[in-house]
Amino acid sequence: MPIPSEIQALIDRINGELDETERDAIAGLNLVRQRLSLFPENEILVQFFAALSNILFFVEINRGRISNLVEQISPNDVPDRVIQDAGEDLGSILGMVLEAKINANQLKNRLEG
Repeated sequence: MPIPSEIQALIDRINGELDETERDAIAGLNLVRQRLSLFPENEILVQFFAALSNILFFVEINRGRISNLVEQISPNDVPDRVIQDAGEDLGSILGMVLEAKINANQLKNRLEG
């Protein structure tokens, strides 16, 4: 059985949100690196660097989690319960991704301001 359309739509949304989060985190890291070269002892900049690096790590971890979930539900004979569990896991991932996206965007905006 192919992946249900509702689950595929959720996967596509999460991947889009992850892409945006990654772009904001990379843009923020580029900004913080510039400032750190001028002020290498600035603790706030070091914290921003760490937070943005953690967000990028979070993005990669969740891409792997999504890939594993897709592998679990891709075979033809997957029980409905496995698909339901995967949908619930994806819903949780979406919530965490949205929170990370907000954090990355806020950090980037603070650096731009």
